[in-house]
Amino acid sequence: MSEGTRNQPSNVSVTDADADVIVLGVGTAGEDLSLQLLDAGLDVIGIEDNLVGGECPYWACLPSKLMVRTAKALKEARWVGGVAADAEVTPDWGPVAEKVRWLTGEWDDSGAIERYENHGGRLIKGRGKLVGPRTVAVGDERFTAQRGIVIATGSKPLIPPIEGLDEVDYWTTHDVIAMEEVPESMIVIGAGSSGCELGQVAAQFGAEVTMVEAENHVLAREEPEASELVEAAFAAQGIDVRTGARAQRVESQDGSFVVTLAGGEEITAERVVIATGRTVDLSDLGLESAGLDGSAPFIEVDEHMRAADGIWAMGDVTGKAFLSLVALYQSKILAADILGEEHEPARYDAIPRVVFTEPEVGSVGMTESEARAAGHDVVTAVKQLRATFAGMVHWLERGILKVVVDRESRLLLGATVAGQQAGNMLGMLNLAVHARVPLAKLRTMMYGFPALYSGLGEGLGGYNASGVISVMDPEYEGLAALDSIG
Repeated sequence: MSEGTRNQPSNVSVTDADADVIVLGVGTAGEDLSLQLLDAGLDVIGIEDNLVGGECPYWACLPSKLMVRTAKALKEARWVGGVAADAEVTPDWGPVAEKVRWLTGEWDDSGAIERYENHGGRLIKGRGKLVGPRTVAVGDERFTAQRGIVIATGSKPLIPPIEGLDEVDYWTTHDVIAMEEVPESMIVIGAGSSGCELGQVAAQFGAEVTMVEAENHVLAREEPEASELVEAAFAAQGIDVRTGARAQRVESQDGSFVVTLAGGEEITAERVVIATGRTVDLSDLGLESAGLDGSAPFIEVDEHMRAADGIWAMGDVTGKAFLSLVALYQSKILAADILGEEHEPARYDAIPRVVFTEPEVGSVGMTESEARAAGHDVVTAVKQLRATFAGMVHWLERGILKVVVDRESRLLLGATVAGQQAGNMLGMLNLAVHARVPLAKLRTMMYGFPALYSGLGEGLGGYNASGVISVMDPEYEGLAALDSIG
């Protein structure tokens, strides 16, 4: 593909085209893009073989966070018994399952289909495949696009090659979302964000949970200080965390599941949940007919989301991050490109991530190891949030702020907050990384006191009682490190 082809939208006319744009995959981003284009007056055909709206509203972001919220309510109720009241808490999963069914519409996408069609879109249910640069086949039907095709077919659960797994009735995260009862015991294979969130929810509701993770820490993508914090919280809650452990075999015995780890140890539970991440499969999309490589791990796109002449892609298939927020970000850029509107080119140096465990982990940009691997000379600071004024007020058991700053530019390359409401606290740091705010600007701010986020100001050495803070937390070495670069 030439650079000229990549960087210019197609103006080739297609006689008697069925639509201006065909959107192949109407998940979260595919639906969002379609509605933008339809509202702008274009004719759009959407093709989807699963639920319209995708994973996020039915199986991931929304129902899982509702479940997390209920688990945190249980934790708060137990906590208040030790500080402000006599309290006895009896978990009940029934109301939670009912709320999940309500939120997902009992996994019925008829409302989403109606919304799509009411905007003037045409929705085709089925598996689409490119059969030409501007042509998609769904079964025996063919559809052509005047302006081009958008590929947004998402990803699917990654099922690891564990011996015996294909012979047992294992659960994926879908089954956990839809469960009517919490099992007495559960083995979660994979301790990434979904495995950690859902495993902790089950534990809060009484399940005996064992987590098996091949990496040396849970949440291996995050800063090790944050991962260790979550592991400590899990241990305090009674969750058995096996890191550096690899599941070698799974089998069913007497109504239970037995997982054999590398080394021979066997662990048993009522249910086994596979939460080892997601993967993209491009092999059956017919990409070769449009000049693309169907054997590639992802579809390569430029900063305008263009993949080839008359072909755009967005979401998981682009390999930037398996996050709905990234897909929606790309959707806005892609819509502007199709409509010929000015837009900022895509950049991915300030992607925020929030893991809604207790404690939460919010991060943005590069970790320390990623920054060093990229050749940056960095200064880091790690602040214990319990040693802040807000930490005292909120009785924080654990929590950290970690910042990664480029020594030469004095810009934040990345930041991590782990602790209570970390996702909300991340907002300021997310903006700082995205807008490339100099460290000095963050240090000369005033911070609302004693709000939780004021602890970030204390960690950065902001204009909130720097002298008092150094007396209150004399072991904190981050101020000296940050002072060294201003």
